[in-house]
Amino acid sequence: MKIKEFDNYIEVSNLTHFSIDKIFDCGQCFRFDPDPLGGISGIAMGRHYRFVQEKEDSIKIYNTTKADFEQRLISYLCLDRDYEMINKDIIARFGSDNTIKNAVERGKGIRILRQEPFEALISFIISQNNNIPRIKGLIKTLCRKCGENLGEEKYAFPTPKAIVDLGTEGLRELKVGFRAPYIYDAALRVANGETNLAEIAKLSTKEAETELLKIKGVGPKVAACVLLFGFDKTDTFPVDVWIKRVLSKYYPNGIDINTLGEYRGLAQQYLFYYERYNNA
Repeated sequence: MKIKEFDNYIEVSNLTHFSIDKIFDCGQCFRFDPDPLGGISGIAMGRHYRFVQEKEDSIKIYNTTKADFEQRLISYLCLDRDYEMINKDIIARFGSDNTIKNAVERGKGIRILRQEPFEALISFIISQNNNIPRIKGLIKTLCRKCGENLGEEKYAFPTPKAIVDLGTEGLRELKVGFRAPYIYDAALRVANGETNLAEIAKLSTKEAETELLKIKGVGPKVAACVLLFGFDKTDTFPVDVWIKRVLSKYYPNGIDINTLGEYRGLAQQYLFYYERYNNA
């Protein structure tokens, strides 16, 4: 990986297994969209970034520096993980199965972002019984209502205290529906330390899941998504309607998820992407 710094952007080259289109359109995050100036832009970690990928092995990143990239974006974009090795591991664990081979090939370029845990928690509570455009809209409204103003109509994700101050009724006014008390309970628990996200990050996946399930409205599916996308627990395997469809369609005799290893969450993401775009 090579990094060149220019006046208002950096260029990162010698990349492998990296596609901004697939990364930001596979259902793992909700604050990035196509940018009128080209590429994909959005807000992460309190900063607005624009990613432009004109070549398969390089990207331009606007509103960043080489130092910021090395300190935050390498980890956020998961550029420190060997996806060549991971993909081989996933395929080997499925044996002679062609579905996973096709899914890995179709999804090549997806990387699991390391999102901020609190943002992932609230985002996937909002995602319950929802579709991606509406999830994005609700999160945008929430951020505009009580997130830090970054300028140019862009807002950081709210702090736990900001959401608590908004209250359940304030959340209902944002049209989040039945999710209002769940969002409030999650924010309150984090704000008062009852749910310590930093400590949860240190736990095993099973122990971390147990802690997340104490939050009102957080069930196994939401907890699994938060663990995978907010805590980098790649050994969790979220099962939603899409994955149920995949498992029923391609594995009618069942599959032991526990045998799929420490990267089964990435296998899930490949299968999700494969089925979603085969039926687009």
